[in-house]
This record gives sequence, C-alpha cells and structure tokens, in this order.
Amino acid sequence: MDLWNSLFGKLLQTFLISMVPVIELRGAIPYGIARGLTFWQAIPVSIIGNLIPVPFIILFIKKIFAWMRAHMPKLDGFVAKLENRALSRQETVRKYAFWGLFLFVAIPLPGTGAWTGALIAAMMDMKVRDAFPSIALGVLTAGAIITFLTYVVGVAMFCFSAKPRVTLPDDTGFLLYASQSLRRSEGDGAQETHRRTRFRVLL
Repeated sequence: MDLWNSLFGKLLQTFLISMVPVIELRGAIPYGIARGLTFWQAIPVSIIGNLIPVPFIILFIKKIFAWMRAHMPKLDGFVAKLENRALSRQETVRKYAFWGLFLFVAIPLPGTGAWTGALIAAMMDMKVRDAFPSIALGVLTAGAIITFLTYVVGVAMFCFSAKPRVTLPDDTGFLLYASQSLRRSEGDGAQETHRRTRFRVLL
C-alpha cells in the first residue's frame, strides 16, 4: 500500500505543509483538496498544523536569533530583516491590541500569517496566553477565507471547463447528406403530384 497516497498520507502531507512558513494554511488547504481530501478533512488538519509552531515561536525565536547571530554570522542580515519586518508592524498591534495582531494573521496575503503574528508577538515580548487567542482566531478566519476561495475557484473551473465533444464516424457526413437529399427529392415529388392533381381538377 502506498503510504503517501493513502488517506493518512494525504492528511500528513497537508499537516506538514501547513507548518511551513509563508505557505502555511493558505497553501495547505488547497493542496489537501487537490489531493482528494474533503473540506472537513483538510481544514482542521491545516488549522492544527498552522497553530502548533506559534507557542514555540513566541517563546524561543529571540533565543534562536541570538544563537544564529553568534554561530552563523552569514545569516545576520536575514535575521535582521525578519526582526525589522516584525518591529515595523508592532505599532499597529500596540494601537489596536488584540485586533491588530488578529488582522496580521487573518488576511491571507504574502507577509502575513501565524508565523508573522507570532514573530511580532515575540519581538514585543508578549506572553503566549495574551497572543495565542488572537493568532488562533486569525488562523480560523484565514481558513474560512481560503476555504471559500478554494470552493469558488473549483466551481469556476468546473463551469468553464470544455464540454466533451462527440466524435462522429467518417461516413456520418455522407449519410446525413444522403438523408437530406432524399427528403428534398421526396418533397419535390409530392409538389409535382399536387400540381398534376390540381391540373386535372381544373380540366
């Protein structure tokens, strides 16, 4: 039995994809549907997979960044870029509090998502119990949006797909032409008979 093509394998693939940064839930749900999962199978697996890294990012990402700077200096520019991106958005989160962090997670656009929300929370030294509910609600909202878009795209592809064409045998055209000619000749004969009958009546 092929593990990756089994139900468990498809669920596992969808789960792992939802944990990948940038891709996250917005890529996992369409992938799971494309692999043959139902919405009710793909959605909860994707949500759970997307949320699992969040507490660990909030708790440990700053320590990981410090370790990377100390042991892998070549990645210092990459780490600084991630930190600056998170810090540039912290003002919005401070201003709108719960809903500010929620928006960064809920809108399924590049640069948003659970990883970004957790990174912002970590840079702001937020506690897990304060940040996680907002991020979780954002993930649920993003899941609903992605599910709707996936359904709409699927329906559109089905409606606008090319209809199957019926291939006729090579001699079908000849048979249709012969049938039409026979009907035309029969019609001409009927008209001639009608003329002759009318002529005899007049006489």
